[in-house]
Parts: sequence; C-alpha cells; structure tokens
Amino acid sequence: VERNHMKMASAEIAAEHERILREIESTDTNCIGPTLRSVYDGQEHGLFMDKLEGRIRNHDREIEKMCNHHFQGFVDSITELLKVRGEAQKLKGQVTETNQKLQSDGKELLKSMDELRQCRLQQRNIATTIDKLTHCLPVLEMYSRLQEQMRAKRYYPALCTLEQLEQSCLPRAGGYRFCAIMAENIPVLRTHIRDVSMSDLKDFLESIRKHSDKIGETAMKQAQVQSSRDSDITHQQRTGSGKRLRREVGSGTMVESSGGSPNSEQDSGILDVEDEEDDEVPGAHDLVDFSPVYRCLHIYTVLGSRDTFESYYRKQRRKQARLVLQPHSNMHETLEGYRRYFNQIVGFFVVEDHILHTTQGLVNRAYVEELWEVALSKTIAALRTHSSYCTDPDLILDLKNLIVLFADTLQGYGFPVNQLFDMLLEMRDQYGEILLKKWNLSFRQIIDQDNYSPIPVSTEEEYRRISGQFPFQDPELEKMSFPKKLPFSEFVPKVYSQLKEFIYACLKYSEDLHLSSTEIDDMIRKSTNLLLTRTLSHCLQYAIKKKNVGLAELVQIIINTTHLEMSCHYLEEFISNITNVPPDGVNATKLYGTSTFKCFSECLLLWWWFVGCKAFSRRRDLH
Repeated sequence: VERNHMKMASAEIAAEHERILREIESTDTNCIGPTLRSVYDGQEHGLFMDKLEGRIRNHDREIEKMCNHHFQGFVDSITELLKVRGEAQKLKGQVTETNQKLQSDGKELLKSMDELRQCRLQQRNIATTIDKLTHCLPVLEMYSRLQEQMRAKRYYPALCTLEQLEQSCLPRAGGYRFCAIMAENIPVLRTHIRDVSMSDLKDFLESIRKHSDKIGETAMKQAQVQSSRDSDITHQQRTGSGKRLRREVGSGTMVESSGGSPNSEQDSGILDVEDEEDDEVPGAHDLVDFSPVYRCLHIYTVLGSRDTFESYYRKQRRKQARLVLQPHSNMHETLEGYRRYFNQIVGFFVVEDHILHTTQGLVNRAYVEELWEVALSKTIAALRTHSSYCTDPDLILDLKNLIVLFADTLQGYGFPVNQLFDMLLEMRDQYGEILLKKWNLSFRQIIDQDNYSPIPVSTEEEYRRISGQFPFQDPELEKMSFPKKLPFSEFVPKVYSQLKEFIYACLKYSEDLHLSSTEIDDMIRKSTNLLLTRTLSHCLQYAIKKKNVGLAELVQIIINTTHLEMSCHYLEEFISNITNVPPDGVNATKLYGTSTFKCFSECLLLWWWFVGCKAFSRRRDLH
C-alpha cells in the first residue's frame, strides 16, 4: 500500500511538473515568476530540475533536427545576405551622399524659410502697427490741433475738437497710456476754456460799458442822416402827410451770424472807427465785435450750462443799465451833458437789440421790453427834474431836438417812445413860459429905448424898409411927398417884429413832434395870446407908469396900440401861412390882441382924460 501510495504520489508530482513545464513554455516571461515560485515552494526542487534538464535536451534535439533540416536554406540566405551587404554599403554611401547634398541644400532653404518667417512676422507686426496707428494717429493729430487752437485762443473750435476727441477718437484708439492721460486732461481743458471765455465776456461787458456813449452817438448820427434823407424825399415828393418813415437804424450785415461759430477771435469788444463827417455814417453794430458773446454762448451751450450763462449775462446787463440810467448831477447845465446821457442809453439798447436779433434766446423780447420800460420811466423822471432848472429857451429848444432824435433813434429799433413825446408836450408849457420871460425883457427894452415920437421918413427906401417890418397902409400918407412922418413910433415895428420872432420860436419847438397842422396852429395861437394879453399888456402898463411919461407920450402910446390892434389880423394870416391852417376854420383859435389893445387904448384914454383934468385943475388953482 505504501508502495502504491508512493507511486501515486510520484505520478502526481510528475503530472504537476509537466503542467509547470507547459506553463513555462506557453506563458509570457513576465508571468513566469509565480510558476517558478510554486516550484521552489515545493520539496521536489531537484526532481523538477532533472525534469527541466530533460525537457531542455529534448528541445535542443528538436532544434538541432530543425537546423539540420533548414541548414542549406540558412546558408543560402547568408550567402544572399553577404551579396546584399555590398549593395547595402553602396546604397548607404549613396544615401549618405544624398543626405549630405540634401543637408547642404536644406541649409539655404532653412535660411530662406527663416528669413521668410521673420519677414512674415515683420509683416504681421507692421500690419498690426498700421492698424493701431490708424486708430492712434487721428487722436494725436486731433490733440495737436487742440493744442494749436488753445494757443491761438480759438476756444470754441477747441471745444468742438475736444468733444470729437472724447466721443469718437479716444474710444477707438484703445487703452494706451497717452489716451488715459488725454482723457484725464479733458475736464481740465473744459474748465480752462469755460473760465477763459467768461473772462473774455467780462472784458466785453466792461468795454461796451465804457463805450456805450460812442455806440449811441453813432446810432443817433445814423438816425439823423436817415431823417435828413427822409425829409429830402418828403420835400421832393411834396407829400403833405405828417407820417414819419420807420427807419431801420442799425440794420445791415452782422459781425457774427448766430448759427455758426465765430470767425473772429479778437476779444477787443469795441473796434476802432474814426469819426467822419461824411453822409455815410457807419452802423452802430459795426463798432462792436460781438464775437466774445457768441463764443461764450456757444461754449456754455456745449458744456450744458447755457442757463447759467444767460442768467449771468442778464444780471450784469441789468447792473449796467442802472449805471447808464443814473444822470450826472450837473447834466442840466449844458446840452453836452444831456447828449452824453442819451448816447449811453441808446448805446446800451443798440447792443441789446443786436444781441436779441443775432442770438437764439440769450435775451428775449420780454426781457428787453422790461429793461426799456424801466429805462423810459427813469429817463423821463430825470429829464423832468433837470429840465426844470433850465431858463434858457435856446437850450430848451436844443434839448427838445435832442430828445426827438433820441426817440426817433430808439423807435427805429422798435422801442415804443410815445411817453417821450408826451413829455415833450409837457415841456412845451415850460418853454412857453421861458419865452414869455425873454420877450418880456425884449419888450421892456424896446419901451425904454423908444422916443415916443412919430417916425420921420426922408426917402422911399426908408419908407419901404419900415413898411416891410410892419404892415402899414395909408393911401393919404403915401401921396404925401418926402420927408414925412409915420403916425407911430419905433415901438410899433419893433414890437411887431418881436411878435413874429416869438411865433417862429413857438413853431421851432412844434417841429418833429408828430403833431398835426391844426395842433401846431392851436399851440402857436394860444402862446401868442398869452404874449399879447399878459406879457405885452404888462409891458405897456409898465410904460405908462414911468414917471417921465407925459401927455404927449400917452397920446403916442394910444396911437401905437391902435396900430398894433389893426396888425393882429396880419398876425393871424402870418400864423396861417406858416401852419397851412386857414384862419376861418371851425377849430381855429382867434387872437385876443384886438380886444386887448382896444381895451388898453380905452384905459389910456381914461388915463389921458384923468391926467388932463388933473393938470387943468392945477392950472386953475395957480391962477
């Protein structure tokens, strides 16, 4: 049993060794480790080695048999390989030579390829640079233009350039450092432009404040020239209408248009224009350079601060208006004082009217009309106050003409001036009182110089001269031979001449007041009635109250007043001729001279009778 058992064990070991050998023959060498480990873990290591040696010998015999079987083919193959080796060596030499040539030729190609790569890289860099410069150059050019405009003080174009630079050029340029620096400088430049433009505006306001009188003087000269032309045309056409043509004083080519940017960059404010006495008077707007106003307005509009600018401009002009409307304390002493006052007011409103029509909304019609209403009320109050001190009729007359020119000038700009003409009608009463005082002195001087004797006439020339001064007609006296005597004294023609001068003085004041012929005629007749009934009557009373007036002088005074009474009809005709109003009209005022002189003559006769009776009684008492 043991022997059987041992046989069985040997058979199992042999079978296991066979399995291991098959695994070794068929298994990859990487996995042979576990198989060999199982051999070494067992106790039959020697037996396995013997078994392995036997298997190796069997494989060697099989290999030897196979080699013997294939030896001739192997030898043939070796022989062919030896033959091929020479060709391979030759091929190797050719390949080596070809490789050398290829390497030699490839160096030039590689060099060219490297140059091409560098060129392509440069081209790409150049294209990129051109593309970047295309976006950067407009920024740099525009910034350079901006700097030139700032140096030339062309601030409005600079502001437009700045806006274009910020909105279009810088965003397209990219995030370069110089772009960031430019972007940081934009608010600083805007502030600088705004401050400089406001400084220019302040200089302009100060300049027109100083030169308002020059501007107004030019405007009034232009109005006067136009008035002369209108008068000439009216005289040539002989139209009897009292309508005045509305004059467009100051109309013409503007210094700056309101729509575009100002071309002029000079901030002087007032242009130098020499005074000329020619008919062609430069327009008032030609004296002023309004570009600082337009430029500042445009700049503040672009900056979004137009309301601030409008408020500032109107506030400053209101302050200047208060200064302009303040008259000098001694303005009433000379006409030149009134003229300077009017020139300043006209200059102020000429500027405002031009600003109104050449800017869009800087000032509006309501603002200008409000200023004019204030100016009109203060001007009329000042004129009433200062003219009340005047006692010279010539100065009053010159002042009236100046006020008319002042009113016509402003009316040409569209300002209502009816209140000025109403004030002139009020001044007419003052003028009439001054004339009465002046003629009172003239009448008294004539009375003092009169000899109370009939005028002796020696020749025909003397007679014609006196009859030319006084409308005297006496057929009986004309038939008499020379020498002869006129019934009245020198008092009569001199007084009659003064009456005509008074009428002319009244007529001068009524000119250019937009009055109808009837109104002028009525005014002259009323003033003449005052002269006859009050002034001349008082002077005649003064004449008879003099201590040296005797009966002969009283008789001559009666004769003189009688002739003056008869001349009142001629005075009425004289007034009608100069006013073109028939004396027999329904509304015509009659002269009171006839009744006045008749009443005065009757009083003189009573006085003469009283003096004669008193002299007779004295003589009787002496006897």
